[in-house]
Amino acid sequence: MPPPPHRREHHRRQPYNFSYVSSCYKYLIFLLNFIFWLCGGLLIGIGVYAFIDKWQLTGSVKLENVYDVILNISLVMIIMGGVIFTVSFAGCVGALRENTCLLKLYSLCLLVFFLLEMGIAIIGFVFPQSMQSMLEENFTDKIIHTYRDDPDLQNFIDFAQQEFRCCGLSSEGYIDWSKNEYFNCSSPSVERCGVPFSCCINATDISSGLLNIMCGYGVQTLPVAEASKKVWTSGCIEIVRSWAERNLYTIAIIALSTALAQLFVIYLAKTLEGQIDLQKSRWSS
Repeated sequence: MPPPPHRREHHRRQPYNFSYVSSCYKYLIFLLNFIFWLCGGLLIGIGVYAFIDKWQLTGSVKLENVYDVILNISLVMIIMGGVIFTVSFAGCVGALRENTCLLKLYSLCLLVFFLLEMGIAIIGFVFPQSMQSMLEENFTDKIIHTYRDDPDLQNFIDFAQQEFRCCGLSSEGYIDWSKNEYFNCSSPSVERCGVPFSCCINATDISSGLLNIMCGYGVQTLPVAEASKKVWTSGCIEIVRSWAERNLYTIAIIALSTALAQLFVIYLAKTLEGQIDLQKSRWSS
């Protein structure tokens, strides 16, 4: 018995090997995630190398609470790299193998990342003073205390103080360093009442061109007016907030571009997922 006319017409319009799955979407998702997969692996590698190097240098790594994890830069790199590696791997395999479960996991993770980023951005833009106060209260003491215990954190703090021309973290500025056991005025160290060299306005000796690590010694005993001639006196959190306010439009454009890119990739993943489901329903019918 011949098939009905509409069935014959349907077969004429769609050849047997017709696919609802777009190769463009499929390989674009694969390519994007393959790049991020490599970046995630690179982050893990660098983080592991830095962690082992620090372990060998200090003999131990303190991980007693969540602050120890957050302030351990090498460990943060490993965690971030692991998350990027896992999510992008799910996107790669999900797109290449047309696996809807992996694509759903991938798009869900991207959506969670997007919502977290938007939440942090909104809080930062709407309540900058509150965010500054929260960061100062929760991180100042811990970062200052562990300055000499973690070489990676020490290098990061020195870099931030030199780049942003600041000293300490909170609104107390250079006086924050009195909370460190090496720079406290009651310390037997030669650095007592001082600040790290990265706080100095000019840490390089003009005559020799060498770094003067003693340029911040005794600064805590000076009033702000006198200290400001030798070192930066404002805290880094306040300076970074002021810098962000001055570059608000640039930061907003970057944040918006990142958000749109994430939404575009989520759209690609959901569209590909729908095409795969449509293709499966075609073959099962």
